[in-house]
Amino acid sequence: RGEGGDEQLSKMVRMSVLADALKTLNNAEKAGKRQVLIRPCSKVIVKYLQVMQKHGYIGEFEIVDDHRGGKVVIELIGRINKCGVISPRFDIKLKSIEQWMSNLLPSRQFGYIVLTTSLGIMDQEEARRKSTGGKILGFFY
Repeated sequence: RGEGGDEQLSKMVRMSVLADALKTLNNAEKAGKRQVLIRPCSKVIVKYLQVMQKHGYIGEFEIVDDHRGGKVVIELIGRINKCGVISPRFDIKLKSIEQWMSNLLPSRQFGYIVLTTSLGIMDQEEARRKSTGGKILGFFY
């Protein structure tokens, strides 16, 4: 143990930036916040947020480039009950999307699974329309 011993303890290692972001989003939503700051920011997070925004689960979001990891400021509208990440990113065939939906989502009426496919990051409905499978990123409802 040298001089920098205690520095090691304070900094947690980010396993997954996306998981961290969604957890922060969840907690802010539960606490009834109007907006939330997420850092660091990645392309995957931005695409994930765009899917959520498209379905009206979050309001506007603004990307702040601070020449480090970047930040996102997200307006919350109180619609998210839960959002989470699925790790490891399992492969999903088109036929097994239905099965995953019933496992992850509370009902068939609402909620979305976010997949990353060769055609980009999208929800399960868009994946069905483009008839493509992919890897699962996470879910929100």
